[in-house]
Amino acid sequence: MSDPHPPHSAARTDAPDKAQVTPGARTVALDLLQAVLRKGRPLDDTLERSSANTRLEARDRAFARLLAVTTLRRLGQIDALIATFLDRPLKANARDVEDILRLGLCQLLFLDTPAHAAVDTSVRLVAGRGHSFARGLVNAVLRRADREARERVADQDAPRLNTPDWLWQSWCRSYGEVPSRAIAEMHMRTPPLDITLREPESAGIWAERLGGAVLPTGSVRLAGGGAISDMPGYDEGAWWVQDAAASLPAQLLMNAVPANHGGFRIADLCAAPGGKTAQLAAMTGSRNGAEGGAEIHAVDTSPARLRKHDANLHRLGLKSRTTVADVLSWRPAQAFDAILLDAPCTATGTLRRHPDIAQLKTPDDVARLARLQEALLAASAHLVKPGGVLVYCTCSLEAEEGVEQTARFLEKHPAFIRLPVRAAEIGGIEAAVSAEGDLRTLPHHLGELGGMDGFYAARLRRSE
Repeated sequence: MSDPHPPHSAARTDAPDKAQVTPGARTVALDLLQAVLRKGRPLDDTLERSSANTRLEARDRAFARLLAVTTLRRLGQIDALIATFLDRPLKANARDVEDILRLGLCQLLFLDTPAHAAVDTSVRLVAGRGHSFARGLVNAVLRRADREARERVADQDAPRLNTPDWLWQSWCRSYGEVPSRAIAEMHMRTPPLDITLREPESAGIWAERLGGAVLPTGSVRLAGGGAISDMPGYDEGAWWVQDAAASLPAQLLMNAVPANHGGFRIADLCAAPGGKTAQLAAMTGSRNGAEGGAEIHAVDTSPARLRKHDANLHRLGLKSRTTVADVLSWRPAQAFDAILLDAPCTATGTLRRHPDIAQLKTPDDVARLARLQEALLAASAHLVKPGGVLVYCTCSLEAEEGVEQTARFLEKHPAFIRLPVRAAEIGGIEAAVSAEGDLRTLPHHLGELGGMDGFYAARLRRSE
């Protein structure tokens, strides 16, 4: 799935007083960092399952996530600095020490934590992990960093250092070095919060009520922190969290179907957690207790994710039919008038929200997922009626998961033709329409307003 957050949650974090957070917050941050770097686990999944995190006060939970996320976001810079401050590399059995130094430097340089708090808590943390021998080393490195590192940071090539080589090379091949640098710069910024309205015409009202602004795409963009579920409009299901870019594929699909949706059958494949299903239901009048409207089918392989999907749509007062199935083998009794295939991908377009992806994904993942996407597209082609519409999308920046995938599909499936995207359909963002006529948002698009996730979408029609 390409929605980085389900409709009921978001990655917003208040900035707590860094000097006042408890030692437990830094311990949780260390656990989170090591889950990603040492065990290859997604950060948010680890956070959700962390019993130590749930025992923290809200302020400390916010700080733990902020510290882990910022360390991952700036990892290249931090590691380059550590290398300059050590006389020799740390031994392989000193991984705890290395990771504690990373957290300490992050606090000093990127979170404005008072030096005494960052240094003292790091020294206590390394001793608490059974590495008392390294207390002097950690103290010396961080105190030297407090004196010297800010000047060194100013001279670093931050976008390049924080981007793994394979990703940098991939983006330069696809977009050129200048756009790649702009992408990487956006990844160092904390993203704002976007919401999609159940009633799109109410965007201005909710923007004013929530202290946000309406984007050209129709999403409402908010700033600030706080619990999502405590915000006005949440309980009554007036909106859900969804990046502005993630909202565009469903809009493109609905722009290509007749205005009268009565009796229409639309499938959202790989649907959970439900952001795009909610859009389709809202735009076609598929609401709880309402007659008529389109028949929306949500298909996903995961029963647990579909349960969350159903809970999200229930809160929003929207309805769909859910099916637990593998699209590759699913054979419904009837074909569909329109299909949205939000295929599993590397999600490199969401790095500004999920910096752990840069450490978890590899070129092998791109190749593996591209094969799966090709198979899913081929299976989806058989589920579309003649004259029907198929929208394929991913939240990846990699060409293999985007334009190359579509080119291969059209070559093998001559019954399908491309329906070019127009800038007017996506808020007038001309830069987000590719040369081929597909949607290709990049993180620095709408940069003056806070950017957006990287998304790719191709809109196709079956001619026969």
